[in-house]
Amino acid sequence: MINHPITRLGIISALHEEQEGLVQAMQGAATVAHGMRDYTMGQLWGIDAVCVLSRIGKVAAAMTAIMLVEKFGVTHILFTGVAGSGDALVRVGDIVIGEALVQHDMDASPLFPRYEVPLTGIARFPSDSRLSGQLAGAARGFVDSDFMEVIGKEERHDFRLGQPTVHRGLIASGDQFVSSRAHIERLKVAHPGLLAVEMEGAAVAQVCFELGVPFAVIRTISDNANEDAATDFMRFVKSVAARYAFHIVRRFCQDAPGRPD
Repeated sequence: MINHPITRLGIISALHEEQEGLVQAMQGAATVAHGMRDYTMGQLWGIDAVCVLSRIGKVAAAMTAIMLVEKFGVTHILFTGVAGSGDALVRVGDIVIGEALVQHDMDASPLFPRYEVPLTGIARFPSDSRLSGQLAGAARGFVDSDFMEVIGKEERHDFRLGQPTVHRGLIASGDQFVSSRAHIERLKVAHPGLLAVEMEGAAVAQVCFELGVPFAVIRTISDNANEDAATDFMRFVKSVAARYAFHIVRRFCQDAPGRPD
C-alpha cells in the first residue's frame, strides 16, 4: 500500500492516443491550457486526477511533471506509454514497471561519473516502491482478467502477442529513438539489468526526486528497439498500448488507498 493516500494523481502520456480513453472516462472533466499543453482535471474511478500529454523527449516530460506539481497540485505521478525492449526476454506486448530509471545519454564526465546526474549523486532514480507495487498488481490483474477480452484477435495475430508478462526493473531514457540492434547492445552493456528504452521516464523521475513526489512508470513494449522498431508503431499504440493503459489505470484507481467507497 502507498504510505500516503493519493490526493490528486497526475497521469502523463507522451502521445494523444495513449490517453484518449482516460480523458473520455473522466467525470466532471475540465480542461486548462497552459504552456502548449492541455491539462484535463476530473475524477477517474473515484480518484481526483489530472491527465496531460507531455509530448516527446526528456525536456518536454520534465516541464510537464513540474507543472503538474507546482501549478495543478498533484501529489503522485503516473507515467504511461510505450517503450522498446531492452532484453530478449521482454517481448512485444509485455509490460515493464520501472523500479529505477537512468538517462542513458547523460555524460558529464570527467567532472561527474558517466550517467550520474550532476549535483544529485544519482544515476539510477528509484521509483516509489509502494506506488510501483500497486501498479504492478493492476498490470497483473489486467493480464489475468482483461487482456484476452480487450485486445482483439487480429491485433494478437498481427503483433504476435502471446500472454503478456509483467516485468519490474530498469528503464533507460534518452533523447534518441533507439532503432538498431548495435545501439541496444551497447546500452545493455552499459546498464546491466536493462529491460526497456524510451524517451521520457528518467526525466520525470529526476523531477519527482527533486520535488519529493512519489511516482511510477509503466511501459507497454511496442518493439524490439531494432531496425523494425517503426513498423506499424502508431497502429500498435492505438489498438494495443492505449487499451493496456486504460484498463491498468482503471484497476489502479479502483484499488488505490484513500479512494471513496
